[in-house]
This record gives sequence, structure tokens and C-alpha cells, in this order.
Amino acid sequence: MSEKADLIFELGTEELPPTALKKLSNALTSTVVEGLKAAKLSFNSIKSYATPRRLAFLIEGLDVTQEDQKIERKGPSVKAAYDADGNATKAAEGFARSCGVTVADLQVVDTPKGEWLTYTLEEKGQNAVALLPEIVKKSLNQLPIPKRMRWGSSSVEFVRPVQWVLFLLDDTVVECEILGIKSSNTTMGHRFHSEGVITIEQPKTYEEKLLEGSVICDFEERKNQVEALVKEAANGLQGIAVIDSDLLDEVTALVEYPALIVGEFERRFLDLPKEVLVSSMKKHQKYFHVETESGTLLPNFITLANVKSSDPDIIKKGNERVIRPRLEDGVFFWEKDKKTKLSDRVEGLKNILFQKQLGSLHDRSERIAVLAENIATLIGADTNLVNRAALLCKTDLSTEMVGEFPDLQGVMGQYYARNDGEPEAVASSMLEQYLPRFSGDALPAGDIGLCIALADRLDLIVGIFGIGLKPTGDKDPFGLRRAALGVIRMVVEKSLSIDIKAIINVSLNTLGDKVTDKNTATNINRYLMERAKGYFVELGFSVDVFDAVLSTNYSDLNDFQARVSAVVEFKAMESSSSLAAANKRVRNILKKSKEAIPDAVNTDLLAEPAETTLLNELNTVTEKVMPLLQQHEYTDALKTMAELRDSVDQFFVDVMVMAKEDDIRLNRLALLQQMNQLFLNIADISKLQS
Repeated sequence: MSEKADLIFELGTEELPPTALKKLSNALTSTVVEGLKAAKLSFNSIKSYATPRRLAFLIEGLDVTQEDQKIERKGPSVKAAYDADGNATKAAEGFARSCGVTVADLQVVDTPKGEWLTYTLEEKGQNAVALLPEIVKKSLNQLPIPKRMRWGSSSVEFVRPVQWVLFLLDDTVVECEILGIKSSNTTMGHRFHSEGVITIEQPKTYEEKLLEGSVICDFEERKNQVEALVKEAANGLQGIAVIDSDLLDEVTALVEYPALIVGEFERRFLDLPKEVLVSSMKKHQKYFHVETESGTLLPNFITLANVKSSDPDIIKKGNERVIRPRLEDGVFFWEKDKKTKLSDRVEGLKNILFQKQLGSLHDRSERIAVLAENIATLIGADTNLVNRAALLCKTDLSTEMVGEFPDLQGVMGQYYARNDGEPEAVASSMLEQYLPRFSGDALPAGDIGLCIALADRLDLIVGIFGIGLKPTGDKDPFGLRRAALGVIRMVVEKSLSIDIKAIINVSLNTLGDKVTDKNTATNINRYLMERAKGYFVELGFSVDVFDAVLSTNYSDLNDFQARVSAVVEFKAMESSSSLAAANKRVRNILKKSKEAIPDAVNTDLLAEPAETTLLNELNTVTEKVMPLLQQHEYTDALKTMAELRDSVDQFFVDVMVMAKEDDIRLNRLALLQQMNQLFLNIADISKLQS
């Protein structure tokens, strides 16, 4: 068993991007683990650390050396290795030379293909110290850094300038140069609250030593401390801190040793829409806002500094000074925007480009109106309100407020529509058109918002596909994956019986000659079903069930879900595996047949009792099933079809389908085709896995 040791690695840098810190830390740890596994170096545990100025990991119980390995090399066959007189050929001699031995040292092994020459090499394991630098360098090169930077005259590139490298295996420095910096056993404490250089004598003392240098290096520990401080401060204000998880991560990534700051702003700013205040504090200043239990905003904010000041009031006043101009801007934009009605902004959308091939926001609004009215007719929504909402839906993008706070699109549209006296359903749709914004987000509550949200996403998907800019690989600049999932969720979770394929064709007509890809409709349908597969699998449906329904001529996504649910119940039945196997056999027989199969079964040609029985039961079951299919009662329909199991099983026992007589063979194929088509009214159950 290999000797074990502990390892600490830390890359010290200038302040790292706070929104990327956690992602970089996780990526570094995972790629190092992959590198260690590839090098066959085992370890007991690994822990990652991340602060604004460092990425680090501690490995406990790491193998000091690799295990020795035996590598068997395969040479030529014995027939090729020796001539008729038993002398070694050039092939045998060459193989022996490559192994560093003579032909006499080679072994002969039996294989299914005959006897072959082999040689087993003993490869001594390398020391971890020799392997670790390359493992770490490779991991750093693989970090998800969109844009690397260089500093000084160096050609080295990283997300931020590197200042030091701590690399210690037990008490020994792993000698190397990483990103232009030589490794050592030293690190740096807090930029302002430590004496600077800290020597690490053993990896396990890393956390303790940095804490002495005013650095909480464990990201999660620091995050918990930040959250506790914020909640405690909010309690002191008789309020509740609204702690967004992304903001909490970002604030944690900005400090090495958090110092609490509680500030306030003038109450007059509370007359602004709540979202404006929250956006100013959260997005721009990284402040946590505070509310009462009823959700009313308090004129306070909470944040964390990376400096423990001897006079905290100075830092508090500084932050209050910074937030005030932003809130003043909000008041100015709010008052100015309200002077122009949204309806008066429609014409101005002609001057705002959506996409050069797809036209302006005005063009897009008109297309959305056509689609939304079409959808409204199908779901019974008020077409006049839908048309009004569609024409106004993008107008808030021209307001000063949304120009300054882009994350408030839709939110401000809702406020301005109410201020203009628009119907509440129209005002609500200004915000609801953007729902759902992310996985698991709420769906539009009103029919008007639902129509606009669906139309908006379908116009986007059809337009971008139509001009040949469909997503490729990981690149999805227009957010089509999110849009497609939004369409799927709205249709399925709102139980909308609408034919998406038909709506796509309406959308294509609104785009006219802007569409350059002739296969747009086919490509979009395929794309939506690829997203739908992920959606249904995430809900717990198996892939084989999804594929079974996908093979049929379903009418819409809501109908698709009903079929999927029915097939799940059918699959749980005792008879399902037998019928699935029989249907698979039927599908294979029909697929291989190149003959023109009759549309109907000729009863005069039924030669075996088993085929007569199957036809009679098939006719009886079909008579029961057709009304159920018309009512979309797919579960009951499949349960009824399951009654065919015994007669189908007996058919394949007693009947030779591919009879020599042409008329009998074709008649039996017609019988199987009739049964196959009955099941295909719901799903291709031959695809079900037992």
C-alpha cells in the first residue's frame, strides 16, 4: 500500500470576478480530481476554498507514489513470429527489441484467435511530486474563463494577475512554476487586516493560519456567516431581510472577512415602485433589502464590507451617499416616463431594431398580435384585449426607466399601463409575457398574459430558426432553449389543447419572405420535442415511454402528455411486456415485408382458428376503443387493448405468418397491420422496455 500525505494548493491572485468565483472553485476541484484519477493517485478527501484573492484545495490522504503496474504488450501471432524451421522472424525480433528483451524472454498465450507472443512489462509508479504540477496546470487551463488576460510583459494568461502559489505536500514544497510564479510554502492574509506573508508548515493548518490572518477561506462557512449577519441586522430593524441566493454568493465572493453595514435612505423614495428600489440596491450596489412581514419595503439596506473600520459610521454614510443618486435617477425616470402613454410609444418602436433580418420591435409586436389572437381564439380568451396587449407589450423598452434598469422590462410596463388606465388584464400581461423566466418559475396567471407569452416565444423561435440561426452546441444567444421550454410548460401545465404545429405555420406566414430556411417548420417541431423529452424525463417519465408516444400522430402537447400518462399506466400492467414484445415482432415483420398489404382482412382466407379468434377479438376491442380515443381516454383505451394479449400470444404460437401462399400471407399481414394501427392511435408500444 502506498504511503499517504496531505496536500495544499493555493493560487493567489488579484480580486477574482465575484459572480464567477464559486464556478471557478468548483471547476478547479473537479478537474484536479479527474487528473488524480487519470494518474491513478488515490486520496481520502478533497476540500475546496475560495475567496476574492485565492482559489485553493486541500487533499487529505493522497498517495505519495503511484502503485507499480504490470502492462501486458501483445506482439505478433506465433505463426508470424516463427518460420517453418522454428526460427524467429523479423516480426518477433522487432517486438522483442521494442520490449527491451530477447525473443527467448517472450511468452506465448492462447487467445480465441490462436497463439500470440506477449511480454509483461513492470512499470514502476512515479512519485506524486513529479505528477502534481502538470495535473494542476492542466486543471487551470481547463477553467471556464470566457476571456483571459495578460499582465505586465508576461505572456501568461489567466482571469486575473497571479501573485503567489502555495504548493505543499506534507512539509515539502512541490517545486514548480505555475502561471509564471514559483511555488512556495507561503500565502497572504487579508489585504488590510494581516501582516502579509503567512508560512504554512503543514497543509492541515491552512484554514487556521488564514483565519489568524483575517481570512475565512471556506466559501460556505463565510456565506453562512454573511447570511447570519444579514438576518441579525434585519431583526434589529424589526424587518425581514430578503436574501437572494445569487446575491448571497456574490457578496460572499466580495469579502474575505465580512464586516456588517446597515444603512438607510429617505422615506420619500418609497413612493417609487418597489421593484425600482430593489433593483437599485440589489443589482447595482449588492445590497440586501428589508421588508416588513406583510412585504412592505423598509427604508433600509444591509451589505457587507471587506474592511473592519475603526469608525463604521464613515463606511455607512459612504454607502448611503452612493445609493441616493441612483434613487434620485429612479424618481426622475418614473415621473418623466409617466408623461407619455404606452399607446403613444407604439410608433416609436419602429426605430428600435429587434434583429436586422427580422425587423423592428414594431414589426415583432404586430407579429405577436397575429399569433396571440390566433391562440386566444383557441383557448377562449378576449381577442380585443389580447390585440391591445400585444401592440403595447414591448413599449416599456423605450422608457427611460427600463433603459437604466433593463431587468425591469415588463415590470415597468405593468405600472405604466395601470397609470394609463389600461384594463387590468392588459396591464398584468405586460409582466406575464416574460413568464416563465427560468426553470421552475411561475407561469402567466391570466389568459391575456398567457396568449402574449406563448406568441412572444413562438415568434422568437420561428424567426430565429427561419433565418438560419438555430442554436448549435452550447451556443444559444437568443435563449431559444429557455423559450422552447416555456412553450412546453405553458401548454402542458395549463392544459391547453392547441396545435403547436398549426401555430408555427401561422407564425411562418407572418414572417413571409424573411424566412430563408425551407425546413424551418420541421426543424422547430423536432427542436421542441427534443426539449419536451428533457421536460418529461425530468418529471419522472422514462425515455422509452416518451419515444413510444413520439412515434405516433399526436395532435398537441397536451394530448401528448395524456398519452404519456396512459402508457405509463399500461406499462405497469402484467400484460404490457407480452403485448410490447408481440408488437415489436409485428413491427419487424411489417417493416421487412416489401409487398403491398391489403387494407382489410378477407375472412374467407382465414385458415387457422387462432387467426379467426384474433380478428374477432380485434374487431370487438376496436369497437370499444374508438369512442374512448375520440374522448382522449387513452388509459381506458389501452386497458381495453390489453384484452388482446392471449389471442395475440396464441396467434404467434399457432400461425405461420409468412406462409408460402401469397393470398394467405398477405391476409395475415393485413391482420397484423390492423392490430398495429390500433395501438398506434396512442403509442408505438413496441418501443417499451421491460
